[in-house]
Amino acid sequence: MTLLKLDNVHTYYGNIHALKGISITVDEGEIVTLIGANGAGKSTTLKTISGLLYPRQGKVYLEGNDLTKFSAHEVVKMGVIHVPEGRRVFSRLTVMENLEMGAFTRKDKDGIQRDIERVFELFPRMKERQSQVAGTLSGGEQQMLAMGRALMSNPRILLLDEPSMGLAPVLVDLIFDTIRELNKQGMTILLVEQNALLALDVAHRGYVLETGTIALAGDADDLAQNPQVKEVYLGGA
Repeated sequence: MTLLKLDNVHTYYGNIHALKGISITVDEGEIVTLIGANGAGKSTTLKTISGLLYPRQGKVYLEGNDLTKFSAHEVVKMGVIHVPEGRRVFSRLTVMENLEMGAFTRKDKDGIQRDIERVFELFPRMKERQSQVAGTLSGGEQQMLAMGRALMSNPRILLLDEPSMGLAPVLVDLIFDTIRELNKQGMTILLVEQNALLALDVAHRGYVLETGTIALAGDADDLAQNPQVKEVYLGGA
């Protein structure tokens, strides 16, 4: 079943035409990745979905509901949760307070407690650091916290923007193992990732963006073997 659909979306920054009529779908239970060079429109796509940007033309649908009618905080309540590039944790709050902020729109205390335990199970380091101020965490720990905070919102779909950026290889492996585990548990994920090899390895399907348009689309394995993708995005591997 199609969970998320973008239909002929055009998004602008002032007079700059950033997305030029892109159409993508994400089915329930899938990991779909967007790959492309810097400035291709990957992050703009996520911001348009989450309501941080409004398309001038086209629609974004979640289970058939038009998200473009709603503000960003309303989109969150509908279950579209965005983990932005650069983590953006609340640096002066503790780890636990950050997680509690993720559950701000929820009233189910028992469910919130269960999800805190789930986050601690996925990221044991967060349990160890739960009283630590988030701004003093390492970059990898902040990425874990940003993902954990997103899970506290009980997402229908998780939008991940460059989760590996600036992380040591061992932490990148941990983050991507967690992405796989979340998907195994049923989470639907739309992933933006500069490391195309990693992204295509974890995803079911992918789209290649070039200057605001969809240049290629297909199964992740097929894209990974595509000569153009291999030459431009996989270092000729």
